[in-house]
Amino acid sequence: MPDDTIPAITRTIDARGSFCPGPLMELIRATREAQAGDVIAVLSADGGSRTDIPKWVEKAGHRMVGVFNRDGYDQIVVETLH
Repeated sequence: MPDDTIPAITRTIDARGSFCPGPLMELIRATREAQAGDVIAVLSADGGSRTDIPKWVEKAGHRMVGVFNRDGYDQIVVETLH
């Protein structure tokens, strides 16, 4: 998905200083506080987040918007569905 089609981000979690499972745990906490339709971006330099977060998003029933490579980290964007 091109960057210009990313929906408006409601909340950004800067987890670049955190390592597995920190970024995922921060996302889980944020989804519990979110409302359906919120879009959460996780900034992570931990390579495991590229696979762990999408797997959890699918299990949890949310929508994976995409994983975008930035300068030295990934921006992982998730839309909450419930």
